[in-house]
Formats: sequence, structure tokens, C-alpha cells
Amino acid sequence: MSKSDSSKKKIQAIRGMNDLLPEHSPLWQYFEGKVRSLLARYGYAEIRTPIVEQTALFARSIGEVTDIVEKEMYTFEDRNGDSLTLRPEGTASCVRAAMEHGLLHNQTQRLWYQGPMFRHERPQKGRYRQFHQVGVETFGLEGPDIDAEVILLSARLWRELGLLEQVTLELNSLGSAEARAAYRDTLVAYFEQHHDRLDEDSRRRLTSNPLRILDSKNPEMAAMLADAPKLIDHLDEESRAHFEALCAMLDAAGITYEINPRLVRGLDYYGRTVFEWTTTALGSQGTICAGGRYDGLVEQLGGKPTPAVGFAMGIERLVLLLETLELVPDAARGELDLYLLPMDDAATGAALQLGERLRGELPGLRAQLHCGGGSFKSRLKKADKSGARLALLLGENELNHGTATLKFLREEREQQSLAQEALAETLTGLLGNRDT
Repeated sequence: MSKSDSSKKKIQAIRGMNDLLPEHSPLWQYFEGKVRSLLARYGYAEIRTPIVEQTALFARSIGEVTDIVEKEMYTFEDRNGDSLTLRPEGTASCVRAAMEHGLLHNQTQRLWYQGPMFRHERPQKGRYRQFHQVGVETFGLEGPDIDAEVILLSARLWRELGLLEQVTLELNSLGSAEARAAYRDTLVAYFEQHHDRLDEDSRRRLTSNPLRILDSKNPEMAAMLADAPKLIDHLDEESRAHFEALCAMLDAAGITYEINPRLVRGLDYYGRTVFEWTTTALGSQGTICAGGRYDGLVEQLGGKPTPAVGFAMGIERLVLLLETLELVPDAARGELDLYLLPMDDAATGAALQLGERLRGELPGLRAQLHCGGGSFKSRLKKADKSGARLALLLGENELNHGTATLKFLREEREQQSLAQEALAETLTGLLGNRDT
């Protein structure tokens, strides 16, 4: 291909990094609005961190031998020769920021964030190379009550979105670092007895990260994994008491859950409580929210020992789930309420001013002004195509009498001539109060 030919070739988005088009953005805004409102009601404060961090932050926190660090991170050298990485998850960045700005010194914190994350994995429906997460992180609280709160918070979100009947909560405890080390030896001994039944990936993990073998989805290993020693049977007493107290709190709150002894999570920093919310509403079982306790991470990154627990949820999968189950209300889809239609160019200025006045009187009103001229017939076609429920027509007669003609675009109703002073009251009655 010649240089001139290549310069004319259309430039497209990178595979797995998708545009969010106007038809879909209202669904995201609906979900994000629900999350923002809920977290404010629980007293969580938003934190925003950079998309790019030092590579060492993720290598030290996530773990050198995890799939994310070994295979999936977008890592590059900048002009100074520093190794930088597009963040593959949000917890490590949140911890780094909290440490750097002194948020953890003799304090407790309840924080949340949202934004894009990046992993170089095979794109599939609802799972992309640039994906978006909402995350919750709490610091300085070591009891099972905060574990219960973050789970109850997520359960309330599902309830308010209409998803609670479509999701399942899975719980496990990974115990203390010492208990995991002892269990690791037991698990490795078991897997070595069944070495010939391990797939290539699991054999590689046998020396580096054997707990991750438990999370394998290989059906040929299912029976062997089902008989593997269970970490929950090897917990230290303190972790067992913590987990039992958490379960008792969830029971008292009426939260249904399943204890899954094979739930280990893919990041090295977890200990004690781990949990996942899964659903089958998108086909095969998939995780829509996951988290747990990571009491050792702050110290691992150079800070003082700090108990911590949190979770993250994928926005793409949750929006897809809401769409699939038709759980997004019509009012959240961003349709226009009103199309301001000057019947000729002479009325455009008056229509512009009327629109500004109505937006001031009705802050929640969604109104669009016709621009670009055209015949009256073409203007009406554009009003209908806009999707608005109503159109306000202004022509010579309306300008002379201080009125506007209200036309119903979605209902078989007679159009009305109204005094402009009465428009706000009439529109409020027709559309409801949307002062948001």
C-alpha cells in the first residue's frame, strides 16, 4: 500500500475499545445516577485517580504471577524511560492516592470511584479491553460489620435497579496469610497427586499461584477440583469467627447467599472475606460485582497496616443486563419533551427566547429548538423525528397574539392555542415535575 493510499484509509477504533453513542449514553447516565445517589446515602465520598500509574504499583499489589500482570496490562516506557501502565483495576490506584495524600493516618475512609480500566484480553460481549468500573473502598475498619455494609449496599443497588431476583451472592473466606500458606502446601500436595489431570495453565500455576487453580473453568478438571481440600476447613480461628459473624449479619438482614469454597478471586491482595455477585440472565454464569477484604495491601505498598474492604462492578455488563431485562424506565432514556418549532425564519428569534424562558421556569424540561430553516412541512418532519412528545409552534399569528400552538406528536389529540404565560403550568401538568 502506497503512502497516499494509507493516508486515505479510514481510521477506526482500537479493537475492544468502543464508542458510547448518544442512543446508549442515557442508559449509562441512568445507572451512574443510581450509583451516585446510593453511595451518597451511605456516606461514601468520591475519589478520582489518574488513568496512568507507575507499573510497579500494579505489579506489587495485584501480584507478579497473576494473569493481569503477566498477560493483560497495557505497559509502555515514556520519554524518560519510566515504565507506566494504563490502570487494569481501581483498588491499587485508590490505595496509592489515599496513602500519598494522608487519608489513612488515624482515620477511617469510605471512598468510591468510577472510570475506565484497561486489560489486553480477548473482547467478548460485555467485556472489553477498555471497560468501565464503579468501585467502593473502605479503610481503617476491621470488623465484619463493614464487610456486611458493602454487601448490603450492593444488594440495595440491585433492589433499586430491579435486579435482586436475577443475581446470586457467593461468599468465601481466604483466612489469614499464615492459614493460606499452610493450606497452600496441602493444596499443592493434592494437585501433585493428580498432576496428570491438570491442564497446562494449572501446571504453570502449581508453583506460582496454586489457589488460582481452584478458579479454573475447565470442565475436564471439575470433578478433581470438587474433591480438593477446602480453604474454609483450614481457617485460623480469628478468620473463622470473622466469617461466622459476617454470615450472621447477612442472615439477620435477610440476604440470601451461597458459600463457595472455590471462590478465591484473581488478585493476590485479598484475604479473609471474598464475595461475588453472579447472574445467568446474560447466558452462562457471569460475575457482575466482586470484592472482599485486603488488609495487607496498604502495608505491601509501603504504608502502615490498615484494614480494608471493597468491591468493583463492571458498568458495561450491568447496563447490558438492564437492557436485556428491559429494566430501564422510559423517563431515563433521554427522550425530548418538547420541540420548539418556528413556522418560518421570522419566528426563530422568538422561539429561541421562549425556549430559554421555559428552561428557566422548568429546570427539568428537555426541549430542542429547530435550527436550519426549511419548509414548514420539513420542519414538522424533523419535529416528529426528534422523538419529542410535544411541539410548540410559533408563527406570525402566534407572535401577534402572544400565544403558542401546542401540538401533540405522540397522541391523537387536538392541538391547543395557549397564552405564552400559561405554557409553563400547562407543560408541568402534561409532563410532570422534572426539576432535577
